[in-house]
Amino acid sequence: MKKFLLLAILSLFAYAQSTFSNPQPTFENPRKVAIQLYDSDLKKVNHNLSTIYNILKEYPQESLKVVVIAYGNGVRALKKDYDKQALTRINSLMEYDVEFIICRNTMETMKWTEDDFIDGVSYVQAGIVELIERQVAGYIGIIAY
Repeated sequence: MKKFLLLAILSLFAYAQSTFSNPQPTFENPRKVAIQLYDSDLKKVNHNLSTIYNILKEYPQESLKVVVIAYGNGVRALKKDYDKQALTRINSLMEYDVEFIICRNTMETMKWTEDDFIDGVSYVQAGIVELIERQVAGYIGIIAY
């Protein structure tokens, strides 16, 4: 009986997979996700990074675009002196074409320069405006905690 139950449970996991709505995501028509990063609390940042990894696992790489827009206190998470493990995870996500964007308004308020941040990030004047414009361009805005 135990073997049967174990086999039944394993069978369920084998068939558990995401189904995509139409139109299906493709290279020409990828799913586009914009994630807000507005808190630098390490637990929350790691949760956001795990959320991105979970999204990446479900979609074929060529059918997905992910952008992380950091503004306010979230900008701290992209500084060179932030948590080493979190920065390693961020750099790993960049290798999977996840784009990280930093708000210059926050940088100016905090008196930070581009030299304070990790390589490979992009900059916009207003992070919240970038989030709005990405949503207008078809990105799905996600507030991950």
